[in-house]
Amino acid sequence: MIVCVCKSVSDRKIRASIADGAFTFDELQFELGVAMCCGKCEETVRDVMLQSGCASHCTMRSDQHQAVPLTFYERKAA
Repeated sequence: MIVCVCKSVSDRKIRASIADGAFTFDELQFELGVAMCCGKCEETVRDVMLQSGCASHCTMRSDQHQAVPLTFYERKAA
């Protein structure tokens, strides 16, 4: 199933990244771009991490939901 519509990332791709060594949510964000646009998929990504057995060896816990600070810059014409 597609978890992140903005970046077209599936749960299989997330599980494959975890199997390849992505142990934190931040690493998944960097590798796959999840929760970087609208952020609506963050909770689902974290759930997939927990379901994939990541809770036993990853540094992410289910009670560790934190908002990622985003900075938006306005482009001005030259």
